[in-house]
Amino acid sequence: MVEWENIGGGQLLSNQILHKTVQDIKEITGFECAVWDLRGICLVMTSEKMIGLDKRILTFCETVVGEPMRIGDGVGMFLVCDEEKPTYILALAGEGESLALAGEMGASQLSNLLFVYKEKMDKNRFIQNLILDNLLLVDIYNQAKKMKIPVELRRAVFLVEARNEGENLILDTLKGLYATGTRDFVTAVDEKHVIVVKAVENTEDYTHLAKIARTIADTLNMEAMVSVRVSYGTIVEELKDVSKSYKEADMALEVGRVFYEEKTILAYNELGIGRLIHQLPESLCNMFLKEVFEGDVEVMFEDEELQTVFTFFDNNLNISETARQLYIHRNTLVYRLEKIQKRTGLDVRVFDDALTFKIAMMVADHMRSVRE
Repeated sequence: MVEWENIGGGQLLSNQILHKTVQDIKEITGFECAVWDLRGICLVMTSEKMIGLDKRILTFCETVVGEPMRIGDGVGMFLVCDEEKPTYILALAGEGESLALAGEMGASQLSNLLFVYKEKMDKNRFIQNLILDNLLLVDIYNQAKKMKIPVELRRAVFLVEARNEGENLILDTLKGLYATGTRDFVTAVDEKHVIVVKAVENTEDYTHLAKIARTIADTLNMEAMVSVRVSYGTIVEELKDVSKSYKEADMALEVGRVFYEEKTILAYNELGIGRLIHQLPESLCNMFLKEVFEGDVEVMFEDEELQTVFTFFDNNLNISETARQLYIHRNTLVYRLEKIQKRTGLDVRVFDDALTFKIAMMVADHMRSVRE
């Protein structure tokens, strides 16, 4: 099961955004400027001329509620609020009447950025809580209405797992592809997982979802140079059911790790018997394995024997084609299959016995993953 981290925290802009903003303010106003937090720590500056103002900034912070702007001695200091909550101090170096106007403009620009950031984070938290079933039905409808998110819209959840490092690249790339408007959403789950909540048109079916999953995997491989596995759940009709699609996508990843390691795309509705085995209780699995294999399945078969029988299954129990693919004589293949029959009592050349053996080996894989 994928574990969620507490993503977010304080409503603070990244240094990258702050740096670009102060550069823009300088370009527009002509004044050197810098941004401090309320602890008196300088976050970004356009010039080293701004060094040495820490004490003045701290003094201003102590009276900032009653005095949101202070100009004097060649410096203008301006309070930046997140709504009504003091968040930053913007300082501009200069003189003249235009300094106050420039500072107010810059402070307003930073406040607007904080508002947009907060809106994004609120939406991000809403989607995460929605996925985790942490919201009452009335809260889902109220918050969706406030954020102008359509409630009655077909959606499916895609879960992207990095095979190696690169979660930030995955998140940024997918946000560029899908995180626009109020129909699609992209959010991080943890260091290795990102989800995409994708709107699905009435004319689109699971073939279309498979294409989206393939596009995600190929795009990340080519543009971000990150290898990923992509799973997706079933299509849901309303926003309140998005958590169901997420849980299905999460299960598809889990089942894929155990039974379909070679697959890059995993669809919940195509998991087949692996999905059923994944949900069986351990006691039932152990009982079944004891009935089929009297010994320890871990040491019961050699790798060559397992390769032989699985290739035989892949070729629909066709002895001639299996022998050809394994580059062995037909009689050698029959001998290996008969060895398995002597050991288990199952003649895998017969469909019913082949099915029992296949299921038993999948159950053994499942139990191994549970123990790990």
